[in-house]
Amino acid sequence: MKLPTAPPNKAMMMQGTAGIVAPFSSVRRLDSQKVSPIKMLPATPQKVPRELTPPLVPFGTTCIVTGNATNSSSDLQTDSTAAASTSLIPETLEEMESDTEFQQTAARLQRLGQAAMTREEKQKRQRSLDKIGVPSFGAMVKERGGILMKRQEAAILQLNIGLYCNQACTHCHVESSPKRFEMMDRPTAEQCVRLMQDGTGSVTTVDITGGAPELNSQFKYLVESARGLGLEVIDRCNLTVLLEPGQETLAQFLADNQVHVVASMPCYSPTNVDQQRGHGVFDRSIKGLQALNAVGYGQPGTGLQLDLVYNPNGIFLAPPQSKLEGVYKEELQQHFGIVFNSLFCLNNMPIKRYVDYLQRRNKLEEYMQMLVEGFNVAAADGVMCRNTVNVGWDGRVFDCDFNQQLDMGMRKPGNTSEKDMTVFDVGSLEELTGRSIAVDNHCFGCTAGSGSSCQGAVA
Repeated sequence: MKLPTAPPNKAMMMQGTAGIVAPFSSVRRLDSQKVSPIKMLPATPQKVPRELTPPLVPFGTTCIVTGNATNSSSDLQTDSTAAASTSLIPETLEEMESDTEFQQTAARLQRLGQAAMTREEKQKRQRSLDKIGVPSFGAMVKERGGILMKRQEAAILQLNIGLYCNQACTHCHVESSPKRFEMMDRPTAEQCVRLMQDGTGSVTTVDITGGAPELNSQFKYLVESARGLGLEVIDRCNLTVLLEPGQETLAQFLADNQVHVVASMPCYSPTNVDQQRGHGVFDRSIKGLQALNAVGYGQPGTGLQLDLVYNPNGIFLAPPQSKLEGVYKEELQQHFGIVFNSLFCLNNMPIKRYVDYLQRRNKLEEYMQMLVEGFNVAAADGVMCRNTVNVGWDGRVFDCDFNQQLDMGMRKPGNTSEKDMTVFDVGSLEELTGRSIAVDNHCFGCTAGSGSSCQGAVA
């Protein structure tokens, strides 16, 4: 088969992708069609039960995982030839084609359709909760004395500008891959900029994500427009994109515009990163971090913020950020000379690829029970959806990126149709203040332990 090695061109940026073969190892969203008795913990748990978080272990033995995977000191060397400026896309596509779970999911998608698979995913989570006698998420928040799930004034405008990516990670909640061609177009990007202008009284941050957002043709326009308005810009970077052909000046562009880089780095050892994100990704990620350090990121006195993101490579909750951050800094500095500012620890959300991963291993009920037992009302009070407006590649408006992937869009007041609100229906982000937040059983993922948001722990 012919392997694409570049981002889709304008002709490929279609409004639907019904003919695309399903990407890697999980429930795929390919057609973009709108579809439309457990012993509970005390009422306000503020700490994660010890058994829910893994121990911190020295680098030379193993990273933060479960199972028997180990990493010796021989793992610490990167392969500079493998991390050269050649595209990762052909290798990603080859891995996808050889992945048995991916093939099974593709067959199910063709048989059932995306709408039915999304409903089925929700039903799987709910059956797991029903077995252990758990109330709905909204009822749990109310029962524990939490704040009503209402939108506050928008401080963050989060833009998911496309699902195209050079990777196909096993935990990816947006199910990105080189086979996803949904991309934000210019008129939608321009309307997002107008909302930035109208919302500058409250909005302080524009958070750009994907996919690999840097591979979208609107990325630089959005960055420069937001910075021109004096807003902070976050780029959620997978690091390997910095080594893609045509991206040789990306690191300098980010530095020139003082973009805050939040980079995926789920472990500090090769074995576990490659297991979760694809063969050779660790080597390329290290090269990407070194490129960012070279233009000043993470260096004292530059003001160029570089934060890393950890998520578990196993069935457990993320450990406290304060404990794991020091380990990350020591190991990356010692072995690769890499520096960064902060570490964000995120729980894996029980949706899309990850819920499929759990279901295939008969671990979904165990994971949902773990999330419920770790429910923290303080985390519920601080969830990101309270002050974040999320916009999809097609302009639809959501409470968060997770709701976006589950087609839980906002509706205009009084709208009884199946049509979601888009950025073209919003005159100002202020209009959204006070609205009820759409919640469902996946929300337990953001409120377990220290909580989890795109900005890290929330409690």
